[in-house]
Amino acid sequence: MRRFLPAFLLTLGLLLLLGLGAAWYVLWKPNVRVSPFGPAYLYIRTGTGYAAVQDSLLKYDLLEEPRTFAWLAARRDYPTHVQPGRYLVSPGLSNQELLDKLLRGEQDTVVFELNAFKYKPQLARQISRQLEADSGSLRHLLQDNAFLERRYQLDTTTILTLFLPGPYRLLWNTSAKQFLDSAAATHQRFWTAQRRQRADSLQLTPTQVHVLASIVQRETSMKEDKPIIAGVYLNRLRRGMRLQADPTLLWAIGNFGVKRVLNKDKLVESPYNTYKHKGLPPGPITSANRQSLDAVLKPAAHRYVFFCARPDRSGYSDFAETFAEHKQNARRYQHMLDSVGIRR
Repeated sequence: MRRFLPAFLLTLGLLLLLGLGAAWYVLWKPNVRVSPFGPAYLYIRTGTGYAAVQDSLLKYDLLEEPRTFAWLAARRDYPTHVQPGRYLVSPGLSNQELLDKLLRGEQDTVVFELNAFKYKPQLARQISRQLEADSGSLRHLLQDNAFLERRYQLDTTTILTLFLPGPYRLLWNTSAKQFLDSAAATHQRFWTAQRRQRADSLQLTPTQVHVLASIVQRETSMKEDKPIIAGVYLNRLRRGMRLQADPTLLWAIGNFGVKRVLNKDKLVESPYNTYKHKGLPPGPITSANRQSLDAVLKPAAHRYVFFCARPDRSGYSDFAETFAEHKQNARRYQHMLDSVGIRR
């Protein structure tokens, strides 16, 4: 018996080493490929199962050894614990590390910029390109007046005031309703007690500030002019004058590409035609950014009630206190349009 003991121990040792090697190969050997296109992400849609995960791993050739991953996934009962999300699949991850991430639901957040938009379908398209939430679901909620009033105290006309353009950081599998809640939280953080006090001092509600800021935003991209233009419109509101804001007219006729507003445009019947109707329009004409909102909340103090784009096409405006001054400014601008052949 003693003669066979060394051979037995040697065989046992070799088997143990083979077992440890096999375990390392399946569990800890780097198995995620290096992608030539940069960071690779695994997208698992809500409601899909393990078969969809396998299909994605194979389709995009993410693994060196798909069979060892499948073997370990079955042993760790991953097929019954699939969690949706967007997962960064880093090069060099082992099967064990990748499964740990997937089982714990350690998905990576999506960081994106919400751009200003004029129409609700534009918002829905932006979000559906970034998140799992489909554009149809978001459009449906944005048209559900009862839901919007109950949840956000807004309606289908004023809902655009909920959205602040800028950076958002969300999980990829955020639903349409969760996105709206996130936008509402961002909106609430913006409206500090100090900003609400400023709005009160102007005798405006936060929603009215958004509406006026949307007009200011469409009027100019020049930071220096925004508070002055906000002051012009506030002066007009205080005096009971019509706003006569060209951007609201373009909203009314449904054409923001117009470079020159004509007198016939001013005849269109719409609550957004501020040449016909006094006061603010019923809703915003674009999603106002923070700069435009703060321009309304901190308007420049002056006596101007007119302004017109400068003929030098710099983007800045000329301001006037009297209609006579304004007519001169407007004539110079119209002459410039004529000189470059802009008729519409």
